[in-house]
Amino acid sequence: MLRRFWLFFAQAVTVLLALMFIVVTLKPQWLQRQGQFGKQLAAPIVALREVAPGSSSGPATASYADAAQKAMPAVVNVFSGKGGARPPNPHAKDPLFRYFFGNPKNQPQTPQDEPATNLGSGVIVSSEGYILTNQHVVDGADEIEVALADGRRTNAKVIGIDPETDLAVLKINMNNLPTITLGRMDQARVGDVVLAIGNPFGVGQTVTMGIISALGRNHLGINTFENFIQTDAPINPGNSGGALVDASGNLLGINTAIYSRSGGSLGIGFAIPVSTARSVLESIITTGGVTRGWIGVEPQDVTPAIAESFGLEQKGTIVAGVLQGGPADRAGIKPGDVLLDVNGEEITDTTRLLNVIAQIKPGTEAKIHLMRKNKEMEVAVTIGKRPPPPKPTNSDEDSQQEE
Repeated sequence: MLRRFWLFFAQAVTVLLALMFIVVTLKPQWLQRQGQFGKQLAAPIVALREVAPGSSSGPATASYADAAQKAMPAVVNVFSGKGGARPPNPHAKDPLFRYFFGNPKNQPQTPQDEPATNLGSGVIVSSEGYILTNQHVVDGADEIEVALADGRRTNAKVIGIDPETDLAVLKINMNNLPTITLGRMDQARVGDVVLAIGNPFGVGQTVTMGIISALGRNHLGINTFENFIQTDAPINPGNSGGALVDASGNLLGINTAIYSRSGGSLGIGFAIPVSTARSVLESIITTGGVTRGWIGVEPQDVTPAIAESFGLEQKGTIVAGVLQGGPADRAGIKPGDVLLDVNGEEITDTTRLLNVIAQIKPGTEAKIHLMRKNKEMEVAVTIGKRPPPPKPTNSDEDSQQEE
């Protein structure tokens, strides 16, 4: 009798174990409903860690949502119309593409080629309603309309423009305006993460991400005064005049141009530094324009060929021409002179000369160290006021920049 009982017991245990194996293998969820034993059977094969419900999926630096949310409300869409045309046209051609380097002259198209309406972006930098944008976005516009990120729309007035840096200052009259915080260019480094905010192709406000690829880019043939931030953050039609911000949402630059041979972004975009934009903004608000120093010479870089021909060191900039009666002419500067430094600031090329002279207040005296016929000398020049740039025409597209 006892033997029969143990046989029955062994068979029952065998059947139960078989059933348990089948359940654990095919339906483990059945065991999760009851008891600690079921939980242990349903545990992962290896120890794993996963994000708790409602928590972030990664470290704070993995997301730039806070930076974007901080800056986006201050970035606006700018619609400009000519000849009574009413904007907006979401597919309007962005003047940003006038700066394509596929152009053999690296020059923008003439005003006759501009579309009837422009679509670009702008940045509110003051609660008083001042907006920074590109000059080419509003150039020649009869009327300008601004659309805020919160849906409000209003007309804008041009306070002033600076064609030589491609910047313009607009003003709107509205209450409770969001503003952007200005960043510091002296803290920006190559490799820093940046966000480009604008309205590409009229699809609506968009944020793209990249890094600072280079600082101080010049000799691009885009503007007279060039000191661009280069970035690989995608910039497309409609981003012109928009914001380039750092990882904290602070303004670093105004998006201006791209390098492209096909019309699309190739990962090489350029922005005007916030330091330049701020200087232009304050000058326009104060005086209605930008006042820069000027001496009236036509500079030319000292190339290896020129240095060899004239027996010069390859430094400074050579004077190719002097405007008769201008500040340089009155100070005795002559064609062929090589300008080495101005007020102790070394002159490395024509761009450096333009920037250094432009920062000197007109009417003040500057000491210019130069070389004439292998003899170094110093002359005192009374800085003049830089005249406004002439309107571009087909006949002067090949004319050289004069300082």
